[in-house]
Amino acid sequence: MIIPIKKATDNGAALSDKAHEIAAQLKAAGLKVAVDDSDTHNPGYKFNEWEVRGTPVRIEIGAKDMEKSEVKVVIRHDGAKFQAPWEGLGEQMSALVTTIHDQMYAKALAARAEHLKTVDNWDEFMVALNNRDICLADWCDQKSCEERIKDQSKEESMKAMEELNEDEALLTGSAKTLCIPY
Repeated sequence: MIIPIKKATDNGAALSDKAHEIAAQLKAAGLKVAVDDSDTHNPGYKFNEWEVRGTPVRIEIGAKDMEKSEVKVVIRHDGAKFQAPWEGLGEQMSALVTTIHDQMYAKALAARAEHLKTVDNWDEFMVALNNRDICLADWCDQKSCEERIKDQSKEESMKAMEELNEDEALLTGSAKTLCIPY
C-alpha cells in the first residue's frame, strides 16, 4: 500500500501523481499494489487500517521524500522502517516480499517446533495440553478412544481451572485428534 503524506502546505497533486507512478513501477515488477490517496482520513488512520487488513508493506511518500527522490518503507511483521530510492524500487520490493515470506515462514516453523511435544503418558499429555502445545502421542485409531480422550481432557481441564487463582489461566477445552502423521 502506498500512502501519500499530504499536508496543507504541500502540493498534494504532485504527491498523488508520484505515488501512482511508483505503483505502476511496482505493478510492472509483478506486485499487487494500491494507492490510498483519499482525503477522508489522516495518515495514522490509513496506516492502522492497512495494517489491520494484513498489508505486509506500507510505502509512505511525503514532501521531504519527494525532494530526496525516495520513499519510506515500513514492514508490518517486524516494524522495520527504512528509506528506499525510487530508482529500482520494483526489484527491491519484489525481493523484500520474498524475504518477508521467508522470515514469517521461519517464525511459524520455530513456533510450531517449540510447541510440538511428544508425550508417552496421560500426565505428560495434560501438562503439554494445558501449555497449549501440540501433543504427538500414540493412538489406537478407534473413535471410542478419541471420544474418551476428548471427554477426559475436558473434565481434567475444568477441574484444574477450579483450583486456580484469579490471575492464572489454563486451557479450558478438550483435546481432539488433528491428524495422523504415521
